[in-house]
Amino acid sequence: MPQQIDVHDQAAYDALQAKLVPLWKSIDHLNTDEQTIVVVPSAHVDVELTASQLQAYEERYLFLLFLLRQPRARMIYVTGQAIHPDIVDYYLDLMPGVIRSHARNRLFFISPMEATDRALSDKLLDRPRMIDQIRELIVDPDRAHLVPFMTTWADRELAMRLGIPMYGADPKDVHFGTKSEGRKLFALAGISHPAGAVDLHSLDDVVAATVDLLADNPEVDRVIVKHNEGVSGFGNAIVDLTGLPPGTERASAVKDRICSMTLNEHVGGIDTYLETLAVEGGIVETMIRGDDLPSPSVQMRITPLGNVEVLSTHDQILGGEGGQVFLGSRFPANPEYAVQISRCARGVGELLANEGIIGRFAIDFMMTRTDDGWQDHAIELNLRKGGTTHPFLTLQFLTDGSYDESSGHFFAPDGQRKFYVASDHLEIDGLDRLTPQDLLDIALMKDLHFNQATQTGSVFHMLSAMPTHSYVGVTSVGNSAAEAQERYDAVVRTLTEEARRSAEKGS
Repeated sequence: MPQQIDVHDQAAYDALQAKLVPLWKSIDHLNTDEQTIVVVPSAHVDVELTASQLQAYEERYLFLLFLLRQPRARMIYVTGQAIHPDIVDYYLDLMPGVIRSHARNRLFFISPMEATDRALSDKLLDRPRMIDQIRELIVDPDRAHLVPFMTTWADRELAMRLGIPMYGADPKDVHFGTKSEGRKLFALAGISHPAGAVDLHSLDDVVAATVDLLADNPEVDRVIVKHNEGVSGFGNAIVDLTGLPPGTERASAVKDRICSMTLNEHVGGIDTYLETLAVEGGIVETMIRGDDLPSPSVQMRITPLGNVEVLSTHDQILGGEGGQVFLGSRFPANPEYAVQISRCARGVGELLANEGIIGRFAIDFMMTRTDDGWQDHAIELNLRKGGTTHPFLTLQFLTDGSYDESSGHFFAPDGQRKFYVASDHLEIDGLDRLTPQDLLDIALMKDLHFNQATQTGSVFHMLSAMPTHSYVGVTSVGNSAAEAQERYDAVVRTLTEEARRSAEKGS
């Protein structure tokens, strides 16, 4: 439920946010106006992450350093722990047309050096002297803004304390990004979405809703339960409804099936899952059936001027239990349906804009084949940045290209179409035996690096996850979908072989 707001605090926040309107041109790409960008990639999620995993996710948005291509931009980048200098140099060296020392002089890193699993914005709010330090680095508060990962009340309070606006949805409106409110918006926009029920808070709620779905459609054989605020599919769980008994025993059998549904390891057991459901609510909906079920997404933004823009489309790469966990993406989405889902997403974007919401968001779909083409089914609305934000903006910043909504393609300035395959979770056994510097050396020797001359190759992220968690993030860019996949596969092969060699040397 939205938090109760003191009207005076809301008025003060609204006045602060109004500064984004004249700032918008400075936020835009390669502008020469002075600005200070304060990046606080704080994650508030209902999934248990270790301190080192949080650090990797905070470093995932280091692509924002590419904004320093703007010659008068200053950036203050905050992470829970200090970032290794080699990782910083890697990103600065990727930037075309910039003298590294010039960019480095406009870049400031701040860290509370707190190696815990607390959200980054909470760590900052507990340290007023550090907030003072950030404020002192801001040359002109009227030409500065805060960039969070996902907007929360803590991020809003941080913006207020810094005296700068925040580019993202007001936390009073983030309920629009829950699974329940997303389904309501799909209905208002008149776009297709699975049958289901919203605002469920207990096991009995889920059982009753599932029984109702079976009554409406006896052929339903699977449903999916979702936490309202689950991210990357971690709060999703599939319930098998095949072979249920008829009559009065059905509800009891449904309850048993729900209590035994397989959960993601990060969520915990069924009791923990239901406790989270009680707090934040959730939904149940029928599983889309079909032999070929791609899951594309549309990324959009609403500018401070109220304009709704389609930024990109992706085909999601899913894995985990029941194929519910986001692992990566292919860009752009299949042209057979990319334009179609963009039109659907625009309708939802207009509804959000009418509510005064700004910032980035995405809508996920499932697609089914019909005799007439593809049928879209909207399944989730994510009112925040996500796993497709950083690879797309990396491509955009490195090539100066743009996505064409009318065709569903991305074009570099010379007209060349661009494609990529990206993942946050390239997990390879033995990768933890390599350091980030090892990986960068290997990528250079094996010609895996992104090449500015051809504007193809691979860009790495989440490098600090390697030594502890044995995975890394990568975005592999090509001039065709096949080339992008080939470059990604080359990264996998090379790192697998190097990890094996390191294991052999160490044994």
